Amino acid sequence: MSETRWNRSSNERSDNSEIQHRRVVIENSHGEKLVGVLHDTGSTETVVICHGFRSSKDRIPMPAIANVFEKAMISSFRFDFAGNGESQGSFEYGNYRREAEDLRSVLQHLRGENRDISAIIGHSKGGSVVLLYAAKYKDVHTVVNISGRFFLERGIEMRLGKDYLKRIKENGFIDVSNRKTTPFLFLVAGKFEYRVTEESLMDRLTTNTHEACLSIHENCR
Repeated sequence: MSETRWNRSSNERSDNSEIQHRRVVIENSHGEKLVGVLHDTGSTETVVICHGFRSSKDRIPMPAIANVFEKAMISSFRFDFAGNGESQGSFEYGNYRREAEDLRSVLQHLRGENRDISAIIGHSKGGSVVLLYAAKYKDVHTVVNISGRFFLERGIEMRLGKDYLKRIKENGFIDVSNRKTTPFLFLVAGKFEYRVTEESLMDRLTTNTHEACLSIHENCR
């Protein structure tokens, strides 16, 4: 683990000059380095903020959420899952359960620094991840799911196109382009935003959020 401390920039000023941001690197269970930013208010009470699909710790709304907690003088930690942002590893379309294990590594590290984890917060895909984490480990008291997809079998056709199951069975993968500027599938060799493998697609389709929710401890908010 390595840390770098820096002062807040001019556009991130706070009335409390003691608030500091620290870049923290944590190794996950696969030996990959996860990069995060600790918003240290001086309080050991800490919330952990998880980003969504193909996002990062630095994209909206992660910094905004952290800034809200700063105003309440509660520390927070936002980080990049493996294969996203600055963190090591390869991006995968599914990886919900593996990202829950990344979150596990983060919480273990922070608790090793004598921090009290008061909540885990996830946006979009991260919302599903925090539910999976709470269902498996039962060591958090508050879980916040912001716009997480509940039925993970939905929304796939919109991203991968029609007959995606047939095509991925035939080819073993689907290459996806940027939906904002191009058709779903790039026809030019080598020009795509990310690749969905059959294995990663099945990982998503076999992740049962409803089942996870029923497994969360009754004392968890």
